[in-house]
Formats: sequence, C-alpha cells, structure tokens
Amino acid sequence: MDDRFTNDANKYYFAMKLIVITTPYFFFGEERIITNLFNEGLEILHLRKPNADPIAYEHLLSLIPKQYHQKIVVHEHFFLQAKYGLKGIHLNARNKDIPTNYLAQISCSCHSIKEVQEKKEICDYVFLSPIFDSISKENYPSGYSSEILRQAVRNGIIDNKVMALGGIDSSNMQQIKDYSFGGAVVLGDLWNKLDFPDRLLQHFKLLQKEALLTRG
Repeated sequence: MDDRFTNDANKYYFAMKLIVITTPYFFFGEERIITNLFNEGLEILHLRKPNADPIAYEHLLSLIPKQYHQKIVVHEHFFLQAKYGLKGIHLNARNKDIPTNYLAQISCSCHSIKEVQEKKEICDYVFLSPIFDSISKENYPSGYSSEILRQAVRNGIIDNKVMALGGIDSSNMQQIKDYSFGGAVVLGDLWNKLDFPDRLLQHFKLLQKEALLTRG
C-alpha cells in the first residue's frame, strides 16, 4: 500500500495489493491466461500446485515470458526461485522451512491472529484465512468475526503486511479495505470463470478496480 498517486488536489489514491493464486491443477492454455493477467497489470502470482512434480512446474514456467518470472511466488520446490529468478517462496503446512542461505522474498500462510503476529517477524507479508466462506473449498467457512478482525487492527496486527484470503470477490473487496488489510488474495472467484477466458480477464480488471482505495 505504498504506491501512491494523485490527480486531485484534495484526494489521494493508492492500490491495495491484488494477489492471484493459481488453480491447484495444471490445465491446457494456463500459460496464456497467466501471461494475459500479467499483461493487464497483475503484480503478484502465487504458483500453487500441491504435490505436483517439479518438471511440471518448470514446463509451465518455461512457457511464461521471462520478464514476468520476477512476479511469481512458488509454494513448492523452492529451488525454482533461484533457477528462474522468481519473486519469492511461500511457506505453508507442507513446506515450513526456509532454505539455507535464502535471501529473497518470503511469505507465509496463517490461520490465526496469533500466527500472524509470529510470522510477520520473518516474512515480507502473510496470508490470513479464511476471512469469508471459501469459494474454492467446500465446507470451509469464515474463521473470524468482524469484531476479532477489528480488534486485530486496533492491536496493530492486521496492517499492510497482512493479505486477506478466503471468499474474496468483488462484492466484499470494500470490507477488506475497511479491515485495513494490505491486500486481497483471489482464487475461486477468478478461476470459476475458467471456461470463459475473456470473461475471466474482464473480471480480473473489475477486481483491480475494486482494489483501488480512495481517501479524501
């Protein structure tokens, strides 16, 4: 939330981060959609394919233009970060340890306010989930009341290093801003339009617009 700009003497605008997580599976033409998202201004893509073979990861990366590799974060096979010049790595329950002598960006998945407090010390940013009922996972309801989130803001726990994940769509983006999250992480709301690539891209543009926060 540091990229500020203004076109009005009395108003300031800055973009809340918008992060996209890939589908957990590979699919035909995935590299084209990812490249189009980057072309439209996607800042960060989290490449998450649980239990996938590293060769499959490398094949997908090889099809994405090299200038966009620096915008990609991997959730598995951390050696790929250095090999492909990726943005960073993401720690989770499957991959908890930071590689020896690792110096690039680190992010992490968190599932409690306490965990956010702990992980923020070692990470560039963290995901907190599930904020709303999950779109991509069945029977994965919101884990936090409005009061819990607002108290975490008052305590300085939720800030621009904490990204909201879980059930994020264009209808609740404003709530994410109101809770003072540094960004929104989208998954199901975007990829459930996969059968209509043009519609998916248009929806991404809508999410980008919703991520813009205006303060007078």
